Amino acid sequence: MVDVGGKERTSRRAVAQCFVELPEAVYKILREGEIAKGDPVKVAELGGIMGAKRTPDLIPLCHPVNLESVRVRCELTEKKRLRIECEAAAKDVTGVEMEALVGVTVAALVFYDMCKGIDKGMVIKEARLLEKSGGRSGNWKSESGKIESEENI
Repeated sequence: MVDVGGKERTSRRAVAQCFVELPEAVYKILREGEIAKGDPVKVAELGGIMGAKRTPDLIPLCHPVNLESVRVRCELTEKKRLRIECEAAAKDVTGVEMEALVGVTVAALVFYDMCKGIDKGMVIKEARLLEKSGGRSGNWKSESGKIESEENI
């Protein structure tokens, strides 16, 4: 692991997103309501939060971070995709980019697990960091300079 012992604790924030492409059967059922297992969107959001909190257990050499907040939001889009966004924040000596990325990825996997009985043809795509702030490297945004949405993809 990299030695971060001499670094100062500063506010850090990161936002990541990914998409799950939905087959027609999954999209239709989600538009109509819950599936037999429950609400896959709410369970995915909870799973994403839990995943972000377990990042150092999943990613080798990743420092444990004292997370102050993690928010995961899922949104069903008109393009038959589920957009997942995770925002992580901490005041610590290292960044929270990995926590945000793990959050969206775990949320996508939880959603897949909840809906695979309907159709296994879902595709998890485009997991990426959208922005980060704080730390020695300062602020960063994706190359487009704005958070990706259905309108600009």
